[in-house]
Amino acid sequence: VSPVAAQSLSDRFKSLFGGSDKPADKPAPGAPPELDDRAAELTCPSVTIRAGASTYAVAAPGKQPVGNDLKFLASITKTARQCSLEGGQIVAKIGIQGRVIAGPSGAPPTVTVPLRVAVVKGGVGEKTIATKAYQTTVQMDDSGSVPFTLVAEDLVYPTPNAAENDNYIFYIGFDPQSLKPEPKPRAPKKK
Repeated sequence: VSPVAAQSLSDRFKSLFGGSDKPADKPAPGAPPELDDRAAELTCPSVTIRAGASTYAVAAPGKQPVGNDLKFLASITKTARQCSLEGGQIVAKIGIQGRVIAGPSGAPPTVTVPLRVAVVKGGVGEKTIATKAYQTTVQMDDSGSVPFTLVAEDLVYPTPNAAENDNYIFYIGFDPQSLKPEPKPRAPKKK
C-alpha cells in the first residue's frame, strides 16, 4: 500500500489544510512540452463561500428556522484546496470544515449536511465550469456543537488557458436543494 493510500481521511484533511497554496503540479515525465509550459503558468483558484450559502438552518416542519423553532444551524469555518494537472485536466481537492450547533428545539441524533462545490470562471457574466453536490452525516452529541469535515476529491475540469486561469474561483456553500430526490424523467407520449 502506498503511503497516500494508507492515510486516513483525517490525515489527508490535515495535510490539505496544513499544506501551502502551491501552484498546480507538474505533468508526469514524458508529457508533451506544452503541458509543462501550461503547468508552470497555472495556479489553484481561491475558495470563496457563495453569498447566501454560508449557513444552513433547519426548523421543525412547517416552521421558520428562527428563535425557538430552530433545530440546528450548520456553518463553514475553514476551507482549503489543492490542484493537480492530470492529462490536460485539473483535478481539484476542496476541503471544508464546519460546525453543526443544536438549536432550542433540539437537533436530531444525525444531521445530513448538504454542500456544493463549483468551479466558476468569474468576470462579466460568470460561467459555471463544473459543479458537484456532496453530503456528509454528522452524529450529534450531548455537547450540542459538533464539527464536520468534507474533502471533495473528485472535482475535475478542463485546464484553462493562462489568460483565463486567474479568473477561476472555487465557490462552496450549503445546498439544501441537493437533498431533494431528482425528478423522474417523463415518459415520451405515445402517438
